[in-house]
Amino acid sequence: MSSDEGGGAGAGAGLGAGGVGGAGRGLWVEEPARRRRMPDSVRTSAVRAVLIVAVTLTQATITFFLTLTGSWLALPMGLGAIAGTIVATWGVLDVWITRQTWNQRYGVHSEPSSTARGRRREARRAARKAAAGRIPREDGPLAASGRYSAR
Repeated sequence: MSSDEGGGAGAGAGLGAGGVGGAGRGLWVEEPARRRRMPDSVRTSAVRAVLIVAVTLTQATITFFLTLTGSWLALPMGLGAIAGTIVATWGVLDVWITRQTWNQRYGVHSEPSSTARGRRREARRAARKAAAGRIPREDGPLAASGRYSAR
């Protein structure tokens, strides 16, 4: 019995050929994403905001416990927590503004369909055909110069 058949060193008791989950299934299975990936600029600002909010919440928790114990560090930590809350609010607004800006710049994908392309091509042909068969006017605004008269 080879290791491919489930009897190798990596096979557990009662597991099939693919390990957990059934026969023939590997450990890593690609699944399609449910949502599209965020743009890089939005993802960067989101990561920054999450880190700032996490630090601020940690600071606020420590401030709370220092206040309960009556420590002198409660006042400086409280001021820091207030400043952190302002910075965290800015971070979340930064994510929102960056996302809106990205959507305004790159969010609309306007591609003509094959039907629209064909109609545009036909309109160009008709315009060329109409322009080729045009007869110049002799009473137009440029007729007085004599250069544009029909000969």
